[in-house]
Amino acid sequence: MGIAAADARKKESKRMTKKLLMGNEAFAHAALEAGVRVVAGYPGTPSSELVETVAKLHAQGAAQGVHVEWSTNEKAALELLCGASYCGARTLFTCKQMGLNVAADALLSVNYVGVKGGLVLFVCDDPGPISSQTEQDTRRFASFAKVPVLDPATPDQGFVMMQAAFDLSERYGTPVILRPTTRIDHASTYFDVADATQARPVPEEGFQKDPKWVIFPKRSYAAHEEINQRLACMADDFGTDPVLSAFNPQFIGGGPQSKEQDESQDQQAFAPTVGIVAAGVSAAYAREALQMLEQRAAEQGLELPAYKFLQVGTPYPFPQQLVAEWAEGLDAVLVLEELDHVIEDELLRLAGMYHLPLDVYGKLTGSTRDRGENDVDDAAQRIARFLDDQIMAGICAVSWHDPEDGRYVKALSGCLPRRTPYAYQAQESAPLPVRPPVLCAGCPHRGSFYAVKRALGKREAVYCGDIGCYTLGNAAPLHTTDTCLCMGAGITMAQGFAVAEPHKKQIAFVGDSTFFASGLTGCANAVYNQHDITVAVLDNSTTAMTGSQPHPGTGQTLMGPKTEPISIEGVLRALGFGCIVKADPLNLDESVAAAKEAIDYAGPSAILFQQPCIQLKKPQSVLTVDPQSCTGCKKCVTEIGCPAVGFDPQATGPLSKGRGQAFVDASLCNGCGLCAQICPFDSLKA
Repeated sequence: MGIAAADARKKESKRMTKKLLMGNEAFAHAALEAGVRVVAGYPGTPSSELVETVAKLHAQGAAQGVHVEWSTNEKAALELLCGASYCGARTLFTCKQMGLNVAADALLSVNYVGVKGGLVLFVCDDPGPISSQTEQDTRRFASFAKVPVLDPATPDQGFVMMQAAFDLSERYGTPVILRPTTRIDHASTYFDVADATQARPVPEEGFQKDPKWVIFPKRSYAAHEEINQRLACMADDFGTDPVLSAFNPQFIGGGPQSKEQDESQDQQAFAPTVGIVAAGVSAAYAREALQMLEQRAAEQGLELPAYKFLQVGTPYPFPQQLVAEWAEGLDAVLVLEELDHVIEDELLRLAGMYHLPLDVYGKLTGSTRDRGENDVDDAAQRIARFLDDQIMAGICAVSWHDPEDGRYVKALSGCLPRRTPYAYQAQESAPLPVRPPVLCAGCPHRGSFYAVKRALGKREAVYCGDIGCYTLGNAAPLHTTDTCLCMGAGITMAQGFAVAEPHKKQIAFVGDSTFFASGLTGCANAVYNQHDITVAVLDNSTTAMTGSQPHPGTGQTLMGPKTEPISIEGVLRALGFGCIVKADPLNLDESVAAAKEAIDYAGPSAILFQQPCIQLKKPQSVLTVDPQSCTGCKKCVTEIGCPAVGFDPQATGPLSKGRGQAFVDASLCNGCGLCAQICPFDSLKA
């Protein structure tokens, strides 16, 4: 039975319901319908909702036999899944593009060892970047790791790809990457999904001891040949397999709408000589853009030049035979893709291998955006410009409607204006107001940063930041994030600063979730080499930046009962930190005193600032400004930069006179009281 037939029978046996789902939610359903047994990952926008959806369905009893967890970090998650896969279980890994770097050690090795149960890596890229450090392209990583990757253009296509990825993984004994981007992950549409699913049971034989599971050099040498052979087979499958080849759809568009079938000369004249290739969500944008241009041309009595269109949904291994056949007869191709010029490179390589007289236009030629996200308007402008340039160069022809006999006739380039009438120009809209990111009103991190600054006084210091909400400590007026590289790096970078500039105090800020994910190694190194740094752990009892997920310090798991939380203080003490102090960051005097003690300590020290995120607790009474005592000094505004505290230059009072007065926005204030502790005139009251 073929994959498609088996999938159809499977769906017929289940009760289905049509639901409006976000892409990530739908991908969770797709994995469950494919029989996934173990799901693990680390939160990272835009990927987080998949694990959360699996956990929700499991809690409701709709996902039976499934284990789901937020692991300590991506490396831990992937290695756990490798073990389950060796037993024959279908497993799913989730992360964002940066998280794949953390899991790279395991991924680059497991491809040599191979898998038994299907192992799918759901890795979400973030063009923009909207919420990431970089615009890393996972398609490049897949090529580096020699792991196949599927690249959906829509949530619907991604749903089908998820299920096909498990089959492909088991067919070839390899991990498979599914790489949606932000707009695919967070777009919503209707899906027919099973009301309840059952994980595929682990095969009765389970894990079979075999030397192949041990990655010795001799075994790796042989495995490398196996990898190269299966990649060639998969590239062929991507062009011939009924399910997999559907991820590379193609069609012919443009040209006259009504041609006599026996007019062979005209048929030849209108044969496509240009092509458009797109990947990922850019394929959806390109399709919509072409429809817009065709409508615009029709309004002018014109037809777009005949063109071929191809979506490459299986970028690695590249389906070169399929693409070579599609490119026959073409002289020029425009490539639309986000992030790197992956498909463009492959087409250039293909042209060389097959000696094709093909000009390839894209990022390398300046014909498309070289970074960030694409969109429909931009795609329409670039496709119109590309077609126009090819018409003027005589590569292809546009046709116009003859009103006398109702036929479309080929128009020579000399009969057209310099720019064709269908050339598209997007409407310009007024720029949106600039809204810089800022810590939430009442965020405890604000008190932590301020206390450290107060404790340091005029002493020189370097503030090493990390990945999380607290990166926003770099903004005015706090200015307490001088560096931010990657998760956990702040702790070890501070040690480098301490070696190079021992006369300065080095402060490393790290969140509670990041501490467990990537901070332990740096802390151990600080004790081992006795680096004089202070680690400020901003413990807000959650992974706030990615949607308030739990972590080892909370003890809350996705499988039910709460476990014993791992003590950050206990971990630091076990590692050998000689000075560990704790404080409530919303208690200014207590926090400043604790920070001074840790900063004055010679050697590795730590401050634990402990206060739950404002999303986890009820707000307190809103503060107000007493107009009788406010002097208009602005200290409450300029010291901590809370968005709930503003300044009205028109307000007057007996002490402020014409200087203006502070005010509190009741819709933002949650009553944390930090501003009241800063005011020297006791003008802020609950």
